[in-house]
Amino acid sequence: MAALQAAVRSDGSGGIVTFLGVVRDRADDGRAVVGLEYEAFAPMAIAEFEAIAGEAAARFGTDVRVAVAHRVGALAVGEVAVAVAAAAVHRAAAFDACEYVIDELKRRAPIWKKEGYVEGAGEWKSNECARG
Repeated sequence: MAALQAAVRSDGSGGIVTFLGVVRDRADDGRAVVGLEYEAFAPMAIAEFEAIAGEAAARFGTDVRVAVAHRVGALAVGEVAVAVAAAAVHRAAAFDACEYVIDELKRRAPIWKKEGYVEGAGEWKSNECARG
């Protein structure tokens, strides 16, 4: 996370907001999870991350700076899967940009996840964000 914060930080940044997406121990349907496995088409994912960051700057102010990191491979419960940092002159723009970026990333980036369950089964799941 420190590297992402450093990537967006400037002397003009009055607010830096970070988000960490962490592997949790329960699936949406209540099943116990042992971990997740992520796959991505990296060239497309990186291009989408860059497009989303540009959109965030257009929406929330050209001073908005965004950095994103998403892991691939097998991750255990408690490990960080995705991190977003957003900086802006004012905190409101940083909060708005961070939320926009993670929501759009989950909606658009070519990243797939497979939940691994305690009973041994696994299931590929949508990477879209659940609101609620």
